[in-house]
Amino acid sequence: MKNIIEDPKHKYLRLEPIPSNEEVAEFYAKEFYDANASYFNNSSLEVQQEQSDFFNARWNDVYTNCSKKFNGEIKDKTVFDIGFGFAQALLFFKEKGLEVSGLEPSIDGYNYALSKGINAFHSGIESFDCVGANKYDIVLLMNVLEHLREPATTLLNIKNQLLNNNGILVIDVPNDFNTFQEVANLEYDLDQWWVVAPNHINYFSPDSLKSLLNDCGYDVFEYESAFPLDIFLLFGDQYVGNPEIGRECHNKRVNFERLMRKYNKEKELKALYKSFADLNLGRSITIYASPKAKK
Repeated sequence: MKNIIEDPKHKYLRLEPIPSNEEVAEFYAKEFYDANASYFNNSSLEVQQEQSDFFNARWNDVYTNCSKKFNGEIKDKTVFDIGFGFAQALLFFKEKGLEVSGLEPSIDGYNYALSKGINAFHSGIESFDCVGANKYDIVLLMNVLEHLREPATTLLNIKNQLLNNNGILVIDVPNDFNTFQEVANLEYDLDQWWVVAPNHINYFSPDSLKSLLNDCGYDVFEYESAFPLDIFLLFGDQYVGNPEIGRECHNKRVNFERLMRKYNKEKELKALYKSFADLNLGRSITIYASPKAKK
C-alpha cells in the first residue's frame, strides 16, 4: 500500500509510516541486491564505461560548478563520495588532480575502488564514523538521499562531520511527483510507478529539496534539473514496464545533449535545465550548497 504524506517538519514527500531499520535492512539484504544484481557487477561497469562521454559530461558539470565556487582554485581540493558505486565520479575527479575518497556499501564497488588506488571505506551510507576526523572540500551525495530513513539527520551529519566550513555539498536525487509524471499517470493508469517502497522512502522536488537544505543549515548557490525524460510518455512512448522503449528514450536524450555540447551550446543547455528546475520539472535534480556562515 502506497501511503505518501508531506513530512510535517520539512515539507518534502515521504512514505508513511517510515520503514523501520529492520525492514530496510531486510529489503536490501534479500531483495534489492538480487533484483539489481546486474548493477553490482562488471556489466554495470561496462555500461558506464561504454557511455563514458555521457557520464563524464555530468561529472564535468559538477567540476565546473565547484571550480567557480572556489574561484578556480580547485586543484588541491578534496572530494568524498557517499555511495560511490564503481567510483567512476571519483576516477574522473582524480584524473582532474583532486584528492578523492569515499564510502560504498557494495563490496564489489569497494574492491574496484581499492584496485584503482582510491582511498575507500566499506560502510553503510548513514554513518560516517569510519572516516574519523577527516573533513572535505566537496562531498557528493548522488542518488542517495531518497533512500534514507532520516535525510535531515544525514545532511546535518555531513555538515558537522564531513564538510569543511566553506565546502560544497553536491546532491542529486530523482524529481518525483513532477507534472509530466502526474499527467502520464492519469492518462495511462500507471499506479504512480515512481513510488518504489521501501527502496525510495523520500520524494523531492527542487523546491522541497532547497527548503530541506535551508532547514539543515545550508545555503544553496546553484541548482538545475536533468532532461525531463518523463515527457516521452506524453509523446506516446510508454516506457513504463517496457525497458526497450526506455532505452530508446534514454538514447535520444543522450544524443540531444551530445549535439548541444558538440556545437558549443552548453550555455543554452544549462539555462534550459535550470528553467526546468524553476518549474519543478526534469527527471532529476542537482543542487549545490554550502554550510551557512556562522554568526
